[in-house]
Amino acid sequence: MERLNEMVNKAKNASRILALKSSQEKDEALKKIAQALLTNTEKIIASNKIDLKKGKEKGLSKAMLDRLELTPTKIAAISSDILKVVSLKDPIGEEIETIKRPNGLIIKKIRVPFGVICAIYESRPNVSVDIACLSIKTGNACILKGGSEAINSNRELVKIMQEAIKPFLPLESIVFIDSSDRNTVNQLITMKGEIDLVIPRGGKGLIQHVLQGAQVPVIETGAGNCHAYVHKDANLSMAEEIIVNAKVSRPSVCNAIETVLVDKEIADKFLPIIASKLRQHHVVIKGCQLTKAIIDCELIEEEDFYEEYNDYIIRIKVVNDYLTAIKHINQYGTNHSDVIISENEQVCEDFLNRIDSACVYVNASTRFTDGGEFGFGAELGISTQKLHARGPMGLKEMTSYKYKIYGKGQIRI
Repeated sequence: MERLNEMVNKAKNASRILALKSSQEKDEALKKIAQALLTNTEKIIASNKIDLKKGKEKGLSKAMLDRLELTPTKIAAISSDILKVVSLKDPIGEEIETIKRPNGLIIKKIRVPFGVICAIYESRPNVSVDIACLSIKTGNACILKGGSEAINSNRELVKIMQEAIKPFLPLESIVFIDSSDRNTVNQLITMKGEIDLVIPRGGKGLIQHVLQGAQVPVIETGAGNCHAYVHKDANLSMAEEIIVNAKVSRPSVCNAIETVLVDKEIADKFLPIIASKLRQHHVVIKGCQLTKAIIDCELIEEEDFYEEYNDYIIRIKVVNDYLTAIKHINQYGTNHSDVIISENEQVCEDFLNRIDSACVYVNASTRFTDGGEFGFGAELGISTQKLHARGPMGLKEMTSYKYKIYGKGQIRI
């Protein structure tokens, strides 16, 4: 515990220095990281292969191994994303609002860093880079606690990033918790006053554990029980393409769909088509009684609609109408990303208004719920809550604000 306290304390001190760094200094550090990742691609892949080997031995699914794997192409994409972050405007110091009071006081609302952001995450080593770089851009120090399945990859990535920022920023701007001890998480989330914000990214179990035990402010992210609803007025060819993309392109990520809801009026026509397409990609189909009466599939119980598979598995349910679909999504969803596929503009607008999710789509894949796709360069995570930040969290969501008040001797009477 003493060693952990020392590391967190160093991050706190670094955050105070980082908060005063210029945009140019922060951007130069990020450019060095982007270049260093490319230069050290072979080292990164060698470390990643160790994690992949252990993951296979542990029996990780194909989808989870996909999350874990780093390739030269993926590393090049990560480096490119860093340069996109560099190109974005630095939000720190932005004057959000100015209030001029009758007594002459001038009150300025100014965007500032949080201080120390602790990210607790699983599987995806690219998260280490995303969070570190977004933190640097916003003047925050970060503490990275990745999962044991990616520890070798994360260790190498952080080592490379720390070496790259040396000429510009405190080394402890990026702190890596090089431990697989789960008790470390319990210690981190109770360090009120040292850590300013905790971001859990991973499965439902991790997120709930952090939420229930934290004494530090938490932004809930990640759990993605996402839905696609095919309305009776849908373009069925479009629906087919959207559903296959949203399920199959990367089934292990939180913006992949888990459930397809289909209007009863078109179920006989559409279900055989979509089932055939999904099976071409080896997707296991589970369905309600009405679905099973139309296509061959596993029968599903209602409670199973809460499940987030992160795998080549999908649920299909036949519904009476769009209001039934909305009720289902609001009951079983995780307020992440949901889509309606329909040519009926009035129904689409009603769906947008009634679905209580961070990202609600009309005729587009839920896979676009991503900081890069939203133009944020990268993302800290995808918030499914409503306080402070919601949806993909970019630079502005990694800031707070304070008031600077300028007076000329005013006193309150």
